Amino acid sequence: MTQEVRTRIAPSPTGDPHVGTAYIALFNMCFARQHQGKFILRIEDTDQARSTTESEAQILSAMRWLGLDWDEGPDIGGPHGPYRQSERKGDYRQYAEQLVKQGDAFYCFRTPQELDEIREARKAAGLNPGIKGNLELPEAEVQERLQSGEPYVIRMKVPDEGVCVINDLLRGTIEIDWAQVDCQILLKSDGMPTYHLANVVDDHLMKISHVIRGEEWINSAPKHQLLYQYFGWEMPVLCHMPLLRNPDKSKLSKRKNPTSITYYERMGFLPEALTNYLGRMGWSMPDESEKFTLDEMIASFDIQRVSLGGPIFDVEKLSWLNGLWIRENLSADEFMTRAQDWAFNEQNLAPMIVHIQGRVETFSDIAPLAGFMFSGMLPLTEQGFDGCKLERDQLKRVLQFSLWRLEAQRQWSKDNVFADIKAVSAAMGLKMGEFMQPIFIAIAGTPNSWSVMDSMAMLGPDMTRARLRHALNVLGGFSKKDSKRVEKEFKQLALS
Repeated sequence: MTQEVRTRIAPSPTGDPHVGTAYIALFNMCFARQHQGKFILRIEDTDQARSTTESEAQILSAMRWLGLDWDEGPDIGGPHGPYRQSERKGDYRQYAEQLVKQGDAFYCFRTPQELDEIREARKAAGLNPGIKGNLELPEAEVQERLQSGEPYVIRMKVPDEGVCVINDLLRGTIEIDWAQVDCQILLKSDGMPTYHLANVVDDHLMKISHVIRGEEWINSAPKHQLLYQYFGWEMPVLCHMPLLRNPDKSKLSKRKNPTSITYYERMGFLPEALTNYLGRMGWSMPDESEKFTLDEMIASFDIQRVSLGGPIFDVEKLSWLNGLWIRENLSADEFMTRAQDWAFNEQNLAPMIVHIQGRVETFSDIAPLAGFMFSGMLPLTEQGFDGCKLERDQLKRVLQFSLWRLEAQRQWSKDNVFADIKAVSAAMGLKMGEFMQPIFIAIAGTPNSWSVMDSMAMLGPDMTRARLRHALNVLGGFSKKDSKRVEKEFKQLALS
């Protein structure tokens, strides 16, 4: 390749660091390293309402933990910064306005009601319900509305007919009818760009040569290709990776599988083993070996060895592989050091001491008292909830509503967790004492433990949510039919 290979990963800091993000980052990094290129990390935080600095810090920490190091990024800088989209806001408007002047985009003043009417009319006509058609206004009216300060968005123009041809490194030629592609918003009414504009502009300015991303972005490829054509820029090579799947072949989701990288760190998995396992997602070593290091993967990497079948992310298989790493790669001294670093260190133990010291008579009392803090999923049973005062269906609602509320919590602290739990209890009209019983059992395995709020704060968001989810499953959860009704109830409580 004559052009320097430059790949990137561009996570949004709106939640926990996802294993799917790590999977795509791994393949981007391996491809760049294989070609002596550069691997870039940038933060796509155009969603200012949901983006948090805490989430960004978690993402960076999780990637570092896995050994996925980048050459340029928000924390280390580089020649093509800034590497946060929120810091490039003025640049995006300039490019959006350029497209309007060229006649490749337009100011759209349509109200939400008008857009709904357009969708319904297109649907009734048997067309794709996207936003297309005669949306533009005469130039004189546009200028009048702009001068009056009327809110607007900038939309790109998209052909109504014909076929868009996309070339994919793995999939070859992909054809998508332009009739299926809507007139995408490029600049929102608050002045922030949408993903599509920011993604194209950033990739161009950062000289990205190859875009290796999940297959869920295939349908967006025509918009991106069209934007490159409008700007007169060379488009990077596209490569759409297969999506990770749950063991039941459904798309990987936190409701069926733990998806947060920090969950696996908290569970005591080795980062080398998790990286190894992600490397086996749709790819294999030339000799088909299952266990390999990151350096070995880079040395043998060939993107053409990626299989397009949906790779299965199976925690049991990951646990087996992690066991191999522990037994075959760690000496006794290394095992002791890793275990100490994982949990038995001052940072983790110090917050527990205040709860442990006043409850023990001998040091041998520590293990049974605090064992749940060093465990993964607790060995819960349905019978373990028999002492709760609430009926079984109400117990499940307590766990489900608390889980949904805590999944939205982006600033994890004892006070915030307590506020969330108290809000759910009040909304359900339950006394805190009876409400907290199933929470105690889910988190500590027993209703007789120290403050469960302190426990959740120390366990962190990933383990807390995973244990609530596990307890709900132990109680049988909700059927698909009931889930919709329960979710509606949750929304009616104004908790979402």
